[in-house]
Amino acid sequence: MMMSGFPDWHGTTILAVRRDGRTVIAGDGQVSMGPTVVKGAARKVRRLAGGKVIAGFAGATADAFTLIERLEAKLEQCPDQLARACVDLAKDWRTDRYLRRLEAMLLVADRSSIFSVTGVGDVLEPEHGVAAVGSGGNFALAAARALVDYTALDAEAVARRAMAIAADICVYTNGNLTVEILGD
Repeated sequence: MMMSGFPDWHGTTILAVRRDGRTVIAGDGQVSMGPTVVKGAARKVRRLAGGKVIAGFAGATADAFTLIERLEAKLEQCPDQLARACVDLAKDWRTDRYLRRLEAMLLVADRSSIFSVTGVGDVLEPEHGVAAVGSGGNFALAAARALVDYTALDAEAVARRAMAIAADICVYTNGNLTVEILGD
């Protein structure tokens, strides 16, 4: 979708997997403008809260950085309360006149929880320990769900394999991964 003359930017797949005491968020590195890949090694996954929380983002980079900064502030206000910080961020995002215009989605995780946070006020925790956002998110999600249900792979192996499958299917996803892991 083109907005007010800006180019049609695409390209992110972010996947979170929680399994056997480990939480992993993986993100690809591709940023595309229309049919052109403009960057292949963007870093869309970050550690927050002194390394206790991982966040991955899809959407406009500057918008996502603004949201991540806000999330870090929320985590400082209520340490070790990821759900509360995510809900507070979603409330601000939905009601604040400036934040309301930001176009991004976040996957946020700590050792025990994964949350998908959106600008319409959603804070969703996946039922099966797997969540994904971005252009190739549905491909990665489907692959990860199958791998979790039908293999004994650990969380990191599931994330890496599911992201490889998404990269094979989605033209806006590549194999240059950033992977962050919490847990044993």
